[in-house]
Amino acid sequence: MKEQLIIFDTTLRDGEQSPGASMTRDEKKVRIAKALERLRVDVIEAGFPAASPGDFEAVQAVAKVIKDSTVCGLSRALDNDIDRAGAALKDASRSRIHTFIATSPIHMQMKLHMTPEQVIEHAVRAVKRARQYTDDVEFSPEDAGRSEEDFLCRILEAVIDAGARTLNIPDTVGYSVPQQFGATIANLIHRIPNSDKAIFSVHCHNDLGLAVANSLAAVMNGARQVECTINGLGERAGNASLEEVVMAVRTRQDVFACQTRIETREILTCSKLVSSITGFPVQPNKAIVGANAFAHEAGIHQDGVLKSRETYEIMRAEDVGWSANRMVLGKHSGRNAFKTRMNELGIEFNSEEEINDAFSRFKQLADKKHEIFDEDLQALISEVGFEAEDEFVKLVSLRVCSETGEVPNAQVTLRVDNKEVTGNSEGSGAVDASFKAIEKLVQSESVLALYSVNNITNGTDSQGEVTVRLEKSGRIVNGLGADTDIVIASAKAYINAVNKLQSPDQRQHPQKTEV
Repeated sequence: MKEQLIIFDTTLRDGEQSPGASMTRDEKKVRIAKALERLRVDVIEAGFPAASPGDFEAVQAVAKVIKDSTVCGLSRALDNDIDRAGAALKDASRSRIHTFIATSPIHMQMKLHMTPEQVIEHAVRAVKRARQYTDDVEFSPEDAGRSEEDFLCRILEAVIDAGARTLNIPDTVGYSVPQQFGATIANLIHRIPNSDKAIFSVHCHNDLGLAVANSLAAVMNGARQVECTINGLGERAGNASLEEVVMAVRTRQDVFACQTRIETREILTCSKLVSSITGFPVQPNKAIVGANAFAHEAGIHQDGVLKSRETYEIMRAEDVGWSANRMVLGKHSGRNAFKTRMNELGIEFNSEEEINDAFSRFKQLADKKHEIFDEDLQALISEVGFEAEDEFVKLVSLRVCSETGEVPNAQVTLRVDNKEVTGNSEGSGAVDASFKAIEKLVQSESVLALYSVNNITNGTDSQGEVTVRLEKSGRIVNGLGADTDIVIASAKAYINAVNKLQSPDQRQHPQKTEV
C-alpha cells in the first residue's frame, strides 16, 4: 500500500483573498464546501474566524454541514484568534486549527518587531492553546521559503513537542524553485529529531509560476500534505492548483510513492462552481479544467488520437469530469429533468423557491437558444436567487442603439432601492454607453479595473459570460453576468459588481496584520 497524500484545500480561505473573490455569504462557502466534500478533499480550510463576524459565521456554517472532511480554521498565534477558531469549529465532526507566525528575518524584524526567541515562545503558546480545542493542530512558519533553516529546525521541533501534528512549510511569496524547495523539505525531516511525530505539509504560491512544481518536489522529498486551491485561486498569482497536483500524482504513479483519495470525476464540476461564484473565469488553456485541455487542433494530433487516444493524451477526459455524452436540455424539458441534471452537476437547492427561480431562468434561456448544455446550467446558477435579498440595484430594461457612423447610445431602467429610475448616455460602443448610463444612476464612483468576455459554449447563440472588476477606495469586487446578448450580459455583470460594493466587507487580511 502506498502512503496517502493529504489534500488540504484552502479555496475558501486563501482563495478568497484573491482581489474581488470575497465569498461574503455563508451560502457561497457552504456550496463550495459541499462540492469539496464530494471531491473527497481531506481537509477544508473554511476561513479565518477572527477576521470578521462574517468569516466566523461562514466557518461555523461549514463546520455544521461537512461530515466526511476535516474542517479547518486559520488563526494567528494570538489567544483571541485561537479562541475564535475553536468556537467557530465547535460543531465540526472533525476539526483542525491552523495557527501561524512569521519566521523569516525580514518578517520578524520589519513586521513583527520580535526576536527569534519571542517568535518561538508565541508559536509554542499558540499550539498549546489550540490543543485545548482539538487534537488536530497545524503550525505554519510564515515565509518559510526565506527563513533560515537552522531557525526553522528550532521552532518546528518546539511546536511538535507542544502538540502540533502537521507542520506546514509555506513558500509565502513564491520565491522558491523546485530543487531547492524539495531539498529544504528533505533537510527539515532529516534534521528535526522529532519529525517522525508530525506530517510535513507545503503551501506554495505561484508568483514565479512554480507553485505546483514546488509542491510536487516537496512530495518527492517526504511531504505528505499539499495545500492547494481549486483553479489555483489565491492572492497575487494564486496558489498551487489542486487539480494539477492531484492529476500529476495520479498520472505519474511510477514516480510518486503516494496517492490521494480524491474523486477526480468531481474536479470539473467543482472548478466550474468556484469560477461561477468568484467570477474568476478559467482560461481555455488551463491544465485539466480549461476548455482546450483535451482538445486537438493539429491534424497530426487528431489522426493519432483517432487511432489510439494514448498517442497524445496522458489522461482520460472522463476521469476529471469531462464527458462527450452530455444530456442536452431544451425548452420542452421538464422540471424533473432539469432538477435531475442539476443534481448530477453537484448543484443543490435549499428550497422549492430556489428551484422554481432557477427553472424559470432555464425556461427563459431555452426560449433564446435551442440547446442548453451543462456549461449553460453552470452559468445559470450564478443568477439563481441565492443573493436576491442583497440586490440593491436590479436591471429592469436596457435599450441600446449602435449604428455605423453614429455615436452609440444606451437607455437603461434600473430598480434602485425599490424605485425605478431611467438614464441615458452615449459611449464609444454599446457596452461603454450602457456602463455610463448605469453609472449615472447608481453613482458608485468606482473605477473599471477589468472587463472580460468568454463564450460559454460554441455557436452564435452561445451565452456570453462577462466579468467586470470594479475598484473603489482600495476595495476590489468582481461582478458576473451571462446572457445570449453580450451587451445585456455586460450590464448584468456591472450591476452585480455594484451590488457587491453596497455590501461592506470588513474582513481583516491575516497576513497584513502585525502579530
